[in-house]
Amino acid sequence: MGRSTPHCRPRERVEVLRASFLYLSHRRGLQRFVTRRRLTASLAHRFVAGDRLDDAVRAVTEVNQRGWSASLDHLGENVAEEMAAHAATEDYLAAFERIASERLNANVSVKLTQLGLDISPDLCRDLLTRILQRAQQLDNFVRIDMEGSAYTQRTLDLVLALHERYQNCGVVLQSYLYRTVDDVARANAAKVRVRLVKGAYDEPPEVAFPKKADVDAKFAAEMRQLLSDGTYPAIATHDDRLIEATKQFARERDLPADRFEFQMLYGIRRDLQVRLLREGYRVRIYVPYGTEWYPYLMRRLAERPANLLFIVRSMIRERRAA
Repeated sequence: MGRSTPHCRPRERVEVLRASFLYLSHRRGLQRFVTRRRLTASLAHRFVAGDRLDDAVRAVTEVNQRGWSASLDHLGENVAEEMAAHAATEDYLAAFERIASERLNANVSVKLTQLGLDISPDLCRDLLTRILQRAQQLDNFVRIDMEGSAYTQRTLDLVLALHERYQNCGVVLQSYLYRTVDDVARANAAKVRVRLVKGAYDEPPEVAFPKKADVDAKFAAEMRQLLSDGTYPAIATHDDRLIEATKQFARERDLPADRFEFQMLYGIRRDLQVRLLREGYRVRIYVPYGTEWYPYLMRRLAERPANLLFIVRSMIRERRAA
């Protein structure tokens, strides 16, 4: 009896899952349903420190005790009311105060649409300037997260403009966009610190590479570009091959470990985080918190659908042991 041919190969199944999770990240009606379910809330808290700043501070304290630094992100994006943008700003200012008062080894990541970019560019610039000013006073750093490709040019333009006065700001660039090699060169020339990521938004093939192999190759090329000419770049990936490529390139160029850092997500590949630290590399953990965790969770699952199976298995083991 012959073996039946599967309807789709493993790589194709992964791409289907990825597309599904990215689609679900936009479904706000489903978000209201999912966030009220205990199981999915438990799932989210594998990746999210908690709902409140106190939860994030506890997580960062643990992260620091293990030898890693952190970057705090108060989840939220695409606010539609000015009041919400001001509230997000106050949340970030409070985060900087807690980092300073508790002497945490942490900085902060912000999204411009959370600061009102969709409402008014001037409002967003004013609020970001407030955050940068206070961070500068406290000798801290602000990373501007990158969002979908519709925001790439505006985000990079604003960061480069404000960096002339506030050198304590950096940006995230996404390797899956065709334009990123030029954006890296522009950031390097301005001495803006870059966090390089693969990219987690659902982008059309007109602006982004659809195939993982192409994205990986581009990430590796831009990693080399950043290590050669950038200012303290952050290589943000859980991909073992890309991490090894980064380490090999640094060795070939005789770059010391304090010239760059690896960045990873809270709750993912702690084994890899531990190994890199033991090898003498700097590792920063991206620690998100807040109630707006649904889009973030869907994008994390889209990046690596195997995370879902890993977490469900872990939850089953914990319940059996209880």
